[in-house]
Amino acid sequence: MHIGLGLPISDPIALFDWARRADDGPFSTLGLLDRLVYDNPEPLTTLAALAGATRRIRLQTEVLLAPLRETALLAKQAATLDVLSGGRFVLGVGVGGRADDHVAAGTELRTRGRRLDAQIGLLHRLWAGAPFGPDCGPIGPAPLSPAGPELLFGGFQPAALDRVGRWGGGFLAAAPPSWAGNLFDTVRRSWQDHGRAGAPRIVAQVNVAVGDDDLIADARASMSAYYAFAGDRSKFMLDGLLTTPAAIRATIARFDELGADEVMLYCYGRDADQVDRLADVIG
Repeated sequence: MHIGLGLPISDPIALFDWARRADDGPFSTLGLLDRLVYDNPEPLTTLAALAGATRRIRLQTEVLLAPLRETALLAKQAATLDVLSGGRFVLGVGVGGRADDHVAAGTELRTRGRRLDAQIGLLHRLWAGAPFGPDCGPIGPAPLSPAGPELLFGGFQPAALDRVGRWGGGFLAAAPPSWAGNLFDTVRRSWQDHGRAGAPRIVAQVNVAVGDDDLIADARASMSAYYAFAGDRSKFMLDGLLTTPAAIRATIARFDELGADEVMLYCYGRDADQVDRLADVIG
């Protein structure tokens, strides 16, 4: 079982401290979420900067809202980050559900799933070195593997889960253990149905805050602001925040029982000392 860290979004400059501490610690991956109409750092730009500040830890989007982006440019950006990081970049993608993000990007909310499917096909062709089209050549640089960076898919709907078997290297599950198991089983069936060898890599995500009352209050405030669009669901997300070592260890153990390969501990509190506290929690 690998343990990664989801980075807070409230103080971009502090992320260099987070990244260096995590790189020196027991953590496998740094994750960063994506929004357009929100006060968060852009993930590809930020992870590129953090790649230069770290040596070994993976850098993962959780998830990049690919339909908001032009596909050829995304292929170039992802391949560049793959090369510059020495193969440490993991591209987690999803469709996004916030209407304002699609308004700002000039994309259609209702067709975002079909757009993502078309994007993934084109990304794979471009990474393999194929020309963009009959009147346009290949788009470099070439990634370290012709298949491109490792690809994870987030989501909950059947079409989203089936993308793992059709296209991806694995599944990113932002769900509690109580109902993540059914998602894992569905993803594994998709993998088999599409005749894929081996098994999908399954990455779980939980929200955590370890520290004093002020830090936990800061984390709750950040989460509340981020999930405000979700109405009643925001309370569900806040109730799922894990704030004790015992709760974090128990949840990791439960995901281990369900067969997850990695658990991302997503932090909303901005204090970088959490990196060291969480390192102690996971032992």
